[in-house]
Amino acid sequence: MSRKQLTTLVLGTLAATTLLVAVPAAHAQDSGDWIVRGRALRLDSANKDSTGLGLSVNDKTFPELDITYFFDKNWAAELVLTYPQKHDIRSNGTNIGSLKHLPPTLSLQYHLDASGWRPYVGVGVNATLFSSNKFVPAVQTALNPSIGGSSFGLAYGLGFDVPVGGGWLFNVDVKKVKIATDIKSNGTKVGEFKVDPTLFSIGFGKRF
Repeated sequence: MSRKQLTTLVLGTLAATTLLVAVPAAHAQDSGDWIVRGRALRLDSANKDSTGLGLSVNDKTFPELDITYFFDKNWAAELVLTYPQKHDIRSNGTNIGSLKHLPPTLSLQYHLDASGWRPYVGVGVNATLFSSNKFVPAVQTALNPSIGGSSFGLAYGLGFDVPVGGGWLFNVDVKKVKIATDIKSNGTKVGEFKVDPTLFSIGFGKRF
């Protein structure tokens, strides 16, 4: 995400929050409550590569669904879901292939008591499955590369909900997720590639 895009997102979020926070607060969540949210998610990859090949994947924006269950008014579990996401693989800026990854994330959250809005923090685990790895013929012939099939890593973040009436909520969420995979050439590990993305999400949810 460029600095201009990030600035626009932050300013837009602040403006929306200023308008929404004036809405009278809905009652706090209770044990057994659910929140289902639909959000637009921006994935910005850290692109940390130890192979010496200058590997990177493209940033992208896509829809996601998350489901939150409350154990009591403060503690909750959140599951973030989406469909397999396709990314281009680049080496020093040149496109050399593509991959898909499916990155469900499960977090334990603590929601603070607040009037008009509900900030929260969370920590959990991400389990990413890599699939459909393809490389251009020249790279496939020269290196016979392969990518590890899965990744398990820490996820942590924060966000807030603002009630907008009728059980509906406006939500902003930011997460850091640890995603890494081994890179092999002819079956031999040559390094590790860390996606380690920062996830910026904004959307609406419904409390049940």
